[in-house]
Amino acid sequence: MELYKDVSYQLSKRLTLQYSTSFGKSSTLFSKAIQPHIYAIYGLVRIADEVVDTYPGDNKAKVLDDLEVETYQAIALGYSTNPIVHAFALTAQQYGITKELIAPFFKSMRMDLTPQTYTRSTYDAYIYGSAEVIALMCLRVFTRGSAAQYEQLAPGAKALGAAYQKVNFLRDIASDYRERGRVYFPGVQFETFSEADKQTIIEAIKADFATAEPAVNALPISARSAVRLSFLYYQELLKKLERTPTATIKTTRIRIPNSQKLALLVAQKTRKSSS
Repeated sequence: MELYKDVSYQLSKRLTLQYSTSFGKSSTLFSKAIQPHIYAIYGLVRIADEVVDTYPGDNKAKVLDDLEVETYQAIALGYSTNPIVHAFALTAQQYGITKELIAPFFKSMRMDLTPQTYTRSTYDAYIYGSAEVIALMCLRVFTRGSAAQYEQLAPGAKALGAAYQKVNFLRDIASDYRERGRVYFPGVQFETFSEADKQTIIEAIKADFATAEPAVNALPISARSAVRLSFLYYQELLKKLERTPTATIKTTRIRIPNSQKLALLVAQKTRKSSS
């Protein structure tokens, strides 16, 4: 069982890093003790996302439902024949990640199965399930059983997850619309997406970052540098999106140059080693 456990966590890490180079850079700053658990969380999130976005069958809803059921069963048993689910289940058992956080995630994934026009309430619900609960799962790991610390940092963690998701929505507005028929921002039409629309979205994201920053700075040392790096990366991405005309955002995926990512990483590593 110990070998299967190790392989399951290794596969979660490999899956996560293959899909996100930016997260891969920041994840190196997590302490060795919590790294596997963060990969396990993102591994489960990724395979659910793949069902929604790339699975070619007509039974996506059933496949997603089956994955959710399998996840709960694995947590109860402490075992799954799916290594990604197995790793997540062990992490969930250890850190108290329950259906309270998992069910909203799968609910948001189901919202992606059919294109829809988002209202403020459905947008907020989607953000909560697709991003805020992921941040709270990670916070369970970061705080390692401290209920008081978790409650203190939870509002900031939710705001950070929301900010990241909204930045992703803005950056990917073209591909989401053209490839999947989605526009997440309430009241926004892709064809008429304007500078005013963009600025309204950006101001909301800035408010989320402002709420999140004190929590980022108060995280346990095992997680602080890694989260701060991703915080700074997404802030830089938001600044670049703000400078970029909407006409360009509607045709081009905006990126941060690798040289700039590396500079942020080096700065955080230096800061971590001197603290």
